[in-house]
Amino acid sequence: MKHYVYIITNKKDGVLYIGETKRLKTRIYQHKTKAHPSTFSARYNLDKVVYFEEFESEKDAKAREAQMKKWNRAWKVELIENLNPNWEDLYNKI
Repeated sequence: MKHYVYIITNKKDGVLYIGETKRLKTRIYQHKTKAHPSTFSARYNLDKVVYFEEFESEKDAKAREAQMKKWNRAWKVELIENLNPNWEDLYNKI
């Protein structure tokens, strides 16, 4: 089963959150609707998916998520802007 690593934000150059899931569209919908209101993403209104990667295994996705979470902000911004320079919400492209 496919797994995904994603980055969500509230606006260009806003707060960034990195997550991992096997059901990307469902998980982003949960962020958008604040299905879990006490979470970090709900508190900061993080509802735009600006980056995602697909993996063949959960192990690979979790390893990539852990790697990205250690990165400094500039590296994360560069990753987003290389594939999504306008920080568009990619939800409808999932």
